[in-house]
Amino acid sequence: MSVFATPPASPSRFETCYLPANEFSGIVDAPLARTSLFATLEHDYAVEIAYADEEVDATVAEGRIAQLLGVPKGDPLLRIRQVIYSSKSKPVIYVLGFYKSERHSLFIRRMR
Repeated sequence: MSVFATPPASPSRFETCYLPANEFSGIVDAPLARTSLFATLEHDYAVEIAYADEEVDATVAEGRIAQLLGVPKGDPLLRIRQVIYSSKSKPVIYVLGFYKSERHSLFIRRMR
């Protein structure tokens, strides 16, 4: 199952969230315009979000993504793939996001 909201008139990103349908039945009817997905998961499904693994790379706008973001095909985008885990270390959400590169930056702290 995928859950996504209608993008705003001039979006800077487009994200699609995938959740297991058998664990989150009814979430497509949640009032996500008034509350966050994380708040809904915590309140309605007793799932506490703990951490995410993310992969970031550069890509170009193509097809429907270019149209949804209002950019020409071939414009640079950041693509972020996330696996979001619960406090029980169980994968809960897979997110695929496309971000206008001029509107987003990435901060990385590396520890030795």
